[in-house]
Amino acid sequence: MVVHPEKHAVISGVGISRIGRRTGIPPLELTLEAARAAIDDAGLRIDQIDGIASLGDTPPREVATALGVQADYRGGGFDSGGLLSPVMSACLAVGERRAQHVLVYRTVQMMGGVMNAESAQSKRKPAPADPDGAMADVEYLLAAHAYSAANWLAMHCQRHMDLYGTTKEQLGWLAVTARDNAAFNPRAVHRDPMSIEQYLSARLVSTPFGLLDCDVPVDGSIALVVSTADYYHDAPRPPVRVEAIGGASGAGGWTQRPDYPLMAASDAAAAMWSRTDLRPCDIDVAELYDGFTFLALAWLEALGFCDDGEGGPFVDGGERIGRGGVLPLNTYGGQLSGGRMHGYWVLYEACQQLRGLAGETQLPDRPEVGVVSAGGGPIAGCMLLTC
Repeated sequence: MVVHPEKHAVISGVGISRIGRRTGIPPLELTLEAARAAIDDAGLRIDQIDGIASLGDTPPREVATALGVQADYRGGGFDSGGLLSPVMSACLAVGERRAQHVLVYRTVQMMGGVMNAESAQSKRKPAPADPDGAMADVEYLLAAHAYSAANWLAMHCQRHMDLYGTTKEQLGWLAVTARDNAAFNPRAVHRDPMSIEQYLSARLVSTPFGLLDCDVPVDGSIALVVSTADYYHDAPRPPVRVEAIGGASGAGGWTQRPDYPLMAASDAAAAMWSRTDLRPCDIDVAELYDGFTFLALAWLEALGFCDDGEGGPFVDGGERIGRGGVLPLNTYGGQLSGGRMHGYWVLYEACQQLRGLAGETQLPDRPEVGVVSAGGGPIAGCMLLTC
C-alpha cells in the first residue's frame, strides 16, 4: 500500500492578523502578527521553526530575519497546487523529513488604481513559450478585451448556464449563504443580512456576474505551521492531519480545455481523491474557494458532491450548504463576505472547525473531516483534512 508523504504531516498551529479594508498597515507587520500567532498556537519556539514557505507576497528572507528564524528549508511559489502550493510543498518537506516545522503564510493588500483597456493593452507580453501552459491563452483574452479573471470566469459561468440551465438565482444562494455565515464572524467585512432580491439587483460587473458575485478585497495575513506527524501528541492544541492533497498542471489554460467549461479544479480533485480511501460522502464541512460565486459551485461539482451540471440544483435554496445542511459551506463567510485571502482563510477556518476552536463560527456538531480548495480556471489545488 502506498503511503503518500502528506500523511506524515500535520498542521500544528494557525494564526490570523487583523483583517480590514485599506488599513494602511504595512504587509510585514500583518505577516508577523499572523506568523507569531501561528507559532504560539503550535506551542513552538522561534528556534524550532526550520522552514518557511509562501507565495512571495512578503519576501520570506525578510520575514525570517524579522522573526529570527533560521530556515534550512525554503519553499513556495506557484506549482501544481496553485495558491496552496506553499502549503503542499511544506507537507511534502516534513513528510520526507527535510524539515520539522515549516511556517507558511499568505499576506494580501487591496490593490489600488483601475484597469482600463489602454493600461491592460500596454501590459501585454508576448505569448509564453509553453503553448499548453496555464496562462498560455491570456494574450488572446486580452486581445478580445477580456482584461480580468471576472471576464474569463464569467465566460465559464455563462457556458455552464447554457449547457445545464444553471440560473442566476442559484448562484445567488451561494452569496446569500456566505453572508449568513459571515454574521457569525467578527472579522468578516460584510455581516449585514442580504436577501436574494438584493443579490439580484446588484450592479452588473461582467455578464452574468454582478457585484455580489465577486469577492471582497482586504488587507490581512494568515499563517500556519506544518509539522511532522511525530509532533501530534506533543502539541498543546489538537493538530489537524493532512489526509491528501491534489493539484493540476493547468493544461488548456483558461479557455482551451476540450471539456470546457470544466476547469483545473476537476483535475486537482481527481488527484486528491486518488491519494485517499475517503470519499465525498465522508466530508463534514467544505471550505471552498469563492473568488466568484461560480467557482464555489464548480468546486462542488469537481469534488464530487454532485455531478457535472448539477451544482445549481444542489445549492438552490441554500439548505444543503447552510450551517445545518448536509454540507456546511464556507462557515466563516467565504471570500464573498469575509474577505479575499486567496484561499488561506478557507484553510484557517477548516483547521479551526476540525479542532473545535472556530469560536462564533463553530458548527454545533464538530466536524471530523473537511475539504479545502483554492483557485479557479487553470490554477487549482485542494486538500483533505481530518482531526
